[in-house]
Amino acid sequence: MPGEAGGRIVVVGASLGGLRAAEQLRALGHTGELLVIGDEAHPPYNRPPLSKEALAAGVTFERVAFRMRAATADVDWRLGTAVTGADLTARVVRPADGTEVPYDGLVIATGLRPRRLDVPGAGPPRHVVRTLDDAAALRERLRPGARVTVVGAGFIGCEVAATARTLGADVTVVAPESEPMLRPLGPDLGAELRRRHEERGVRFLLGRTVARFTGSGLELSDGSAVRAEVVVEAVGSVPCVEWLEGNGLDLSDGVLCDGGLRVEGRPDVVAVGDIARFPNARYDDVPRRVEHWSIPTDTAKRAARALLGQDEGPFMPLPSFWSDQYDMRLQSFGAPALGGDDIRVLEGDLGGEAVVGYHRDSGLVGVVMLGCTRRRPHYRKLLLDGIQVTAS
Repeated sequence: MPGEAGGRIVVVGASLGGLRAAEQLRALGHTGELLVIGDEAHPPYNRPPLSKEALAAGVTFERVAFRMRAATADVDWRLGTAVTGADLTARVVRPADGTEVPYDGLVIATGLRPRRLDVPGAGPPRHVVRTLDDAAALRERLRPGARVTVVGAGFIGCEVAATARTLGADVTVVAPESEPMLRPLGPDLGAELRRRHEERGVRFLLGRTVARFTGSGLELSDGSAVRAEVVVEAVGSVPCVEWLEGNGLDLSDGVLCDGGLRVEGRPDVVAVGDIARFPNARYDDVPRRVEHWSIPTDTAKRAARALLGQDEGPFMPLPSFWSDQYDMRLQSFGAPALGGDDIRVLEGDLGGEAVVGYHRDSGLVGVVMLGCTRRRPHYRKLLLDGIQVTAS
């Protein structure tokens, strides 16, 4: 077993999921060699601030670095090293330098990369926000008066828009949806957040896509033109699975796992974080990827136990995330996307502070809190306990 003394466990991916996996393996008693391979040169760091406070204040590694626990002091970190292939039958991974690294247990933690726009033309500088270097490069261009166009109105797009506007930029958001953050939040809450952005000077061009880039900016699908000096592409993410091709895995949407995060039943291979597609017994048996802040830690705990043969009970994580935009804090627990057809305001008013509930088959499956921070423990406990609630 990988957990036996002397067994080598290789973690491919050195972000939060890889770090938490290494910590959990040591905490659960793995005493053998533990090697973490990551393609970035930086040690593990916190990504959510890259579109919010770190982007606003100036991006440095010290602002976002994770504290390294003493238990992982003997972990071998190989940073700035991409893994380009693997043979799961032979139990080896292949870094880009052409070597082979054998393993007894493997943790897949390579996460996501930003999706890029596939449209013609050349225009202003185009940025994404995923890595520390991405955010640092964008920060240099966010000066007062700069014309910034954000393509995409999800959480990353809206957070970048808020940060850029706070720094004095002239901000336009382009997206195909009818409201920002429509899929995770629904139309009413999305409309309220758009109103708050517009009050601060952000312009939304919704129901439109980018047709091409031009020398002065962008041409949209309706023929209109948008002048821009900086473009931020926030149009979703793609799981980094190419290095696993050729092993007969289902890589159609991340890496398919069972409830123990084992990759298609393999006892020596697990996946963690937002690359893992797994069933959550809290809701049903449908495998899904979850791109929420809590998932790398939750999946690392479960996957480490599975890899060491210490499984216990069904896997029932409660996903959570937050988003800071101006003075607004959005917090979510559960799976609001599963309850998008039945959305109810449970407390408060959307024009101020509110708690919005998302229901499936009349059962509460997720909440989003606009403010109402003191009610966080109450609603988190309701979801953990499976207690139903109706609008007040």
